[in-house]
Amino acid sequence: MVISGPSGVGKGTIVKELLKLRPNASLSISCTTRAPRQGEVEGESYFFLTKDAFEKAIAEGGFLEYSEHFDNYYGTPKAFVESKLESGDVILEIEVDGALNVKRVMPQAVLIMIAPPDRETLYARLKGRGTEGEDVIARRMDRADYELGKSPLYDYVIINDDLKTAVGEVEQILEKEN
Repeated sequence: MVISGPSGVGKGTIVKELLKLRPNASLSISCTTRAPRQGEVEGESYFFLTKDAFEKAIAEGGFLEYSEHFDNYYGTPKAFVESKLESGDVILEIEVDGALNVKRVMPQAVLIMIAPPDRETLYARLKGRGTEGEDVIARRMDRADYELGKSPLYDYVIINDDLKTAVGEVEQILEKEN
């Protein structure tokens, strides 16, 4: 199951709640070439790789999807996801372009877009964080328009206007798709 959606839509919170309800499910852990931040743990936050090791894995087809942002690579390791699938469900929380790449590599992947009730609510959520200036919020809103424009390519779209309802809808999809 791949969950995507704009910043501020609540996808991370939905995933955390879903993992509490489904003990056999696990969250995919991405690889990155950036340095660990304070408090991040190898194998829990990310798998931290050198640029050479990441590029070797790319050449060997080791990622379901990957991208480069600000001179660092980020990617979903294929072997990790496949090993987790042997014991239960795997949830990937990734951006839309990566999600569409995963669907190409693993057609059985279920894509779920988490959407806000409307642009005003999304803007209010981003503003309410109090962590970013207007210029960053404006860029995130532009990106949200792009991401939500890809929602017709997803298997499901869930409007997150009530957390409990949205979590329940995702869980129902997981039950149905299993």
